[in-house]
Amino acid sequence: MIIRKGQNNDLNSLVKFNQAMAQETESLTLNEETLTLGVKTLLNNPEKGFYLVAQINEEVVGSLMVTFEWSDWQAKDYFWIQSVYIRPENRRQGIYGKLYQAVKDIAIKQGGAASFRLYVEQENTQAQKTYQALGMDQSYYLMYEQK
Repeated sequence: MIIRKGQNNDLNSLVKFNQAMAQETESLTLNEETLTLGVKTLLNNPEKGFYLVAQINEEVVGSLMVTFEWSDWQAKDYFWIQSVYIRPENRRQGIYGKLYQAVKDIAIKQGGAASFRLYVEQENTQAQKTYQALGMDQSYYLMYEQK
């Protein structure tokens, strides 16, 4: 297995993974044109963040996205892990753990992170167990938003 940063030639896989994740976790059908633009934008603007992909035998089997949020209190970025997707046939094989470790390694090379954060649906207890097993704790904060 190879863990590497996402590249423009991963665009189709990343779009498909995002569509599958949205459908699976929230029963949402994402607009493909908008999603493709969103993925391309991040791939071409590393100051916004990056994708990591897990590749086995030349095939992308999982991915995640990291975006940055500056912390004035910590004088470092929070690394927000988003759009996590592992193909169903490749789950429970430690792929997310390897992707997460790569995120932490990248943060160290960039001077460290204030912390590593992610959102998870309240009902997705399997994912919560995975994150807890890797040393993540449920945050103190609640989230509010306005659309």
